[in-house]
Amino acid sequence: MLNNVAHKDLRVIVRYGAQFGDNIGTVLVFPTEYVDVQREYPIFFRKEAATGEYQSVALLGFEKNENLSLRDDGRWEGAYVPGVLARGPFLIGFQEREVGGELIKDPMIHIDIEDPRVSRTEGHPVFLPQGGNSPYLEYISKILAGIREGIEVSKAMFAIYTELDLIEPVKLEIRPSEEENYSVVGLHTINQQKLRNLDGAQLERLNRSGFLEGAFLVLNSMSNVRRLIALKQRLRAQAAATA
Repeated sequence: MLNNVAHKDLRVIVRYGAQFGDNIGTVLVFPTEYVDVQREYPIFFRKEAATGEYQSVALLGFEKNENLSLRDDGRWEGAYVPGVLARGPFLIGFQEREVGGELIKDPMIHIDIEDPRVSRTEGHPVFLPQGGNSPYLEYISKILAGIREGIEVSKAMFAIYTELDLIEPVKLEIRPSEEENYSVVGLHTINQQKLRNLDGAQLERLNRSGFLEGAFLVLNSMSNVRRLIALKQRLRAQAAATA
């Protein structure tokens, strides 16, 4: 658990790269960040084999270890970094305390000390010299709060999408060039026809739940598949020019 005594001099390197585990083709995202995500990445649903529950993911590349937003100098290509990656070595944990004979779990910030981004010599300080939270830690706190809220919102969203039978599997066939062909499987999306065919009561219920907008954001995000293809083609051309 993070505290300003044991971790008073900790710093965090804010860069992105394969050495930090950022070379992934999909990343978990949440409905609470759909507005930002859909501007740059396609949003799909993925069904967890162990639980049978749906999760939202942003597509970052067309292969398992391909993240087209990563740059060799540690920069991120794009204006928005999904919260699960932007949080760096931090995560949400819980501390139990007894109140009136009942155990209450309070959310607390934890840090993975073994993460390669954690340093004592470079990066953003976690705490101020006087012991208060640094601006960077305040930023991380907001990201973690968004993730925690997003987990709960996601459960409610998928419950109503499933009840209304709005989710359908989709297989992406990507051909960036004559020599390349990629099949991305295991993804789901919103069935646009079934969304159109909802009756008035169903549509009102979906709208009042706040998840009608989410369905449209998912569908609108599909245009970003073309953006990823263009990005892959550009990176390939740059690599060929420097070879």
